[in-house]
Amino acid sequence: MEIAQITTIAGKEFWDRIRNRWVLAVALIFTAFALVIAYFGTAQQGAVGFRSIEVTIASLVSLVIYLIPLIALVLGFDAIVGERERGSLDLLLSMPITRGELLLGKYLGLAGALAFSTITGFGLVALVLSAQLDLNALFHYFGFMASSVLLGCAFLSLAVMLSAFAADRTRASGLAIALWFFFVLVFDLLLLGALVVSGGQWGGELFPYLLLLNPADVFRILNIFSLEDVRTLYGLATVFPPTLAQPWLLGLVMLGWIVLPLALATWRFRR
Repeated sequence: MEIAQITTIAGKEFWDRIRNRWVLAVALIFTAFALVIAYFGTAQQGAVGFRSIEVTIASLVSLVIYLIPLIALVLGFDAIVGERERGSLDLLLSMPITRGELLLGKYLGLAGALAFSTITGFGLVALVLSAQLDLNALFHYFGFMASSVLLGCAFLSLAVMLSAFAADRTRASGLAIALWFFFVLVFDLLLLGALVVSGGQWGGELFPYLLLLNPADVFRILNIFSLEDVRTLYGLATVFPPTLAQPWLLGLVMLGWIVLPLALATWRFRR
């Protein structure tokens, strides 16, 4: 693969998102939601205003799990199949560029746009709250931002894989929405249902490992387990072993969720 070819495609994809103000819109959405959660997240206790970074991150994690996967899937579901339906894919492939370079370049450009909007949106909140955060709180918050980028890249990789396999944009969009429902809403319900129905006999010991099969759960564990009070509140301390909750290990699992779907997409696109 030629790095120059990949960076050219990636740059085009990135600046296309900048020019159509997609990045600005997503960044403003993240900023608005994060500020509302930071200042009004404890309203049910009869108080408003920033309280602690632990409560803020826990609330933002719940928001990110719903929002970023959906944005990533919508952003990437037509990356390949859309070019094919518009008739521009053949034109791109007539240039001195391979299919692998085209796919990787489009993915990196879209990932760059998604990462830029995520960091910008949540970074503005960090600037607003910086006077109330110590170094330890900033460390946790920037860790949350980095893991949010990884989550977006993982679901974007899944979206590009769907785009490479789908026959048309309609099927790709339907599969993208189905994938969002499965990982964000259905997956955990299936695990909990199996545990309840079996009285804990099915999947009890495997439960922590099964959670790693969902990038949304990996993201949740990566952020929540490092916050002791919130970890106890979520009950993760009793169901997830600390040896499996190492940040570097969970980070590798998230990278696996990025690389494997992208590899499958490349294999399919080259056929």
